Amino acid sequence: MTIEQLLPYLSSLAIGLLIGFERERSHRAGAKQAAGSRTFALLALCGTLAERVSPWAVVAGVAVVGTLAALGYRRTSGDDAGTTTEVAELTTFLLGALAFDQAALAAGVAIVFVVLLSSKELIHSFVREVVTDTEVEDALKFLVVAFVVYPLLPDRDLGPYGVLNPAHIWRLVVLLTGVSWAGYIAVRILGPRRGLLVTGLAGGFVSASATTASMARLHRDGTPLPAAVAGAQLASVATFVQLVAVLGVVSSEVAARLWPAAGAATVVLSGIAWAGQRRTPAATGPDARPGGRPFALRPALVLTGLLTAALLVGRAGAEALGSSGAVLAAGAAGLADAHAGALAATTLHESGQLDLATSLLAIVAALGTNTVVKGVLAFSAGGRAFGLRFLAGVLPAMLIFGGVLATTGRG
Repeated sequence: MTIEQLLPYLSSLAIGLLIGFERERSHRAGAKQAAGSRTFALLALCGTLAERVSPWAVVAGVAVVGTLAALGYRRTSGDDAGTTTEVAELTTFLLGALAFDQAALAAGVAIVFVVLLSSKELIHSFVREVVTDTEVEDALKFLVVAFVVYPLLPDRDLGPYGVLNPAHIWRLVVLLTGVSWAGYIAVRILGPRRGLLVTGLAGGFVSASATTASMARLHRDGTPLPAAVAGAQLASVATFVQLVAVLGVVSSEVAARLWPAAGAATVVLSGIAWAGQRRTPAATGPDARPGGRPFALRPALVLTGLLTAALLVGRAGAEALGSSGAVLAAGAAGLADAHAGALAATTLHESGQLDLATSLLAIVAALGTNTVVKGVLAFSAGGRAFGLRFLAGVLPAMLIFGGVLATTGRG
């Protein structure tokens, strides 16, 4: 017998022992146990052997293991009324069957399973003492929005210029509510000083405009102003980084000309965001609970409407102006997404339809109009104080970007 033939049985043995060790250690001293480490190892091996014989052997094995688990529960329920061990027995048998064909997958699932088993106190404490009823209710609403409504929507282009795609529009709603939810959870775990920095930077790589709007709403709901503004500004940092990365795939020449300007803007804006968030309290845990609710559908729908309208204007401008008005077209496209207009101009340059100077000017136009959109969203969703603080960081970064790009362009 070769090692390849032995591997499924060795994997199932390891899985059974791992789960068995955890189950033995979880039982308090003196309590009756229905199954120990050896039993779990045997269950996993039996699952592998049953799969080797036939699928019907696995079905019969599930019935037998289920019966044995029920009998064991009847004997030990006086000491432990829970059914975790019985569920673990059945799972171990099935993981053993899975290991016959997919040993690596079975091992991975077993590790996750053991982590869940060993995290009993942590999970129970989190659910009973940390999470509120409001947060559970809002989590369910978000799951409906993301995993029930979204898959049901048609994914096809409708309306003028094909921009009214129901699935794409609702995806933006999911993104807006998801970023708000992630920001809320990050503040709960890391505190307002660090939580929104992480959320803002990560969300910016998906949509800086949506992340800016979400940060503004979090501030409106009670999150400290410096932390919310810093998160929104770091979303724009992600825009500069992503711009060079995306355009570099199309044209190394354009990327080489852009990266000094984008790097300078990134350093300036990151420094402003970092300096601003230092005035935020560093509390964590329950004391760091942000204001408002983690899920708010109405603001997300309003902001989605604004961004969709901006996309419609951008597409209309690009369609009307064509390649001859590349700068204006890129600026119009930037109303919806900075990368779309910049990518279009770079593609035209790479195909020889635009010279390098015009392509760079179009990229600046796309970034500029996108900054205007983010500013409007900051003021409309977060109020005057949020909007002014946001622009106080983003506008200097944009000026640095344009200045460095003009200087390197002359060189």
